[in-house]
Amino acid sequence: MEPSLAGEEEEGAGRFRASEHQHARYNPLRDDWVLVSAHRVKRPWQGQLEKPPPEDVPRWDPNNPLCPGATRANGKVNPQYEGTFVFPNDFPALQPDAPEPGDSDHPLFRAAAARGVCKVMCFHPWSDLTLPLMSLAEIRAVIDAWAELAVELGASYPWVQIFENKGAMMGCSNPHPHCQVWASSFLPNEARLEDRTQRQHLSQHGVPMLLEYAEQEARRKERLVVENADWLVVVPYWATWPYQTLLLPRRHVCRLQDLHDGERDSLASIMQRLLIKYDNLFEVSFPYSMGWHGAPTGPYLEEDCGHWQLHAHYYPPLLRSATVRKFMVGYEMLAQAQRDLTPEQAAERLRSLPEVHYKQRAKEMS
Repeated sequence: MEPSLAGEEEEGAGRFRASEHQHARYNPLRDDWVLVSAHRVKRPWQGQLEKPPPEDVPRWDPNNPLCPGATRANGKVNPQYEGTFVFPNDFPALQPDAPEPGDSDHPLFRAAAARGVCKVMCFHPWSDLTLPLMSLAEIRAVIDAWAELAVELGASYPWVQIFENKGAMMGCSNPHPHCQVWASSFLPNEARLEDRTQRQHLSQHGVPMLLEYAEQEARRKERLVVENADWLVVVPYWATWPYQTLLLPRRHVCRLQDLHDGERDSLASIMQRLLIKYDNLFEVSFPYSMGWHGAPTGPYLEEDCGHWQLHAHYYPPLLRSATVRKFMVGYEMLAQAQRDLTPEQAAERLRSLPEVHYKQRAKEMS
């Protein structure tokens, strides 16, 4: 049974309030459901407390393998780079020349070839900077480098996954601002799922799913966080993580490399605004995993991928404070995803935050 929209009244069931009553919401992009239990956020917390990220990261550390001039684990020395810097991952999860597994002797024991390339991209030569503290020109340089890698690797690989894990809480082993780019010979699970759901939506409704969704959210406003002429950021109606966001272009764009100059400039701006709000939420360098999804590449470049719409997912784990995170365990692992505050509440809180970074405000006040 589909839940009523927030604020609707159901006959014989009293007045439904999404902020007070549990309900399920459908995610059309993943073809699954999330349980929303906003009343649970009031419960006292006696669980694990995380360590806030360090505030005293040195700008340059000769022992940090991502710094300019530093020696990496394989003995190679980084150049004295001054902008972005891309290099092959020294410990890749995918390699281009892996042998194929043998034939399976039973349908329950299948294996398939998995080849690819893994790269690391440093955003900036300074270790004490993160994207929200970088200039618009520096963020634009990151976007251009992403697009170049998407073209380079996408010429032969079906999927190019650009992703950033920010903060130790998200498994990031190095505070230096960087991301990873993995290109694979296959479509990963999430890509295959989004390909199917977006294809079905276009077939049934005649419009790309996320293009229609962006138009709806721009009109409704209640889950909108930031917007400009080319982009908008929302806490999705079906968000799973507490302050999860979805970054969407306003026009139909299939791939990152299809963005024109003006859209890349406005993307740098809206990314900076969003990430400043994230940091300002708990006045901490906000941890998250983010990544870009767009139409497949390689052999798919010759196919019609008009059902796809470029988008970026941001998945931050923090829930109540800089030290209390959301855990996806128990029910979430064994049944379905569950969240403790409504997407509308999360969006309102993010929307109300200033767009001047808390560190910059502190400098101005001192």
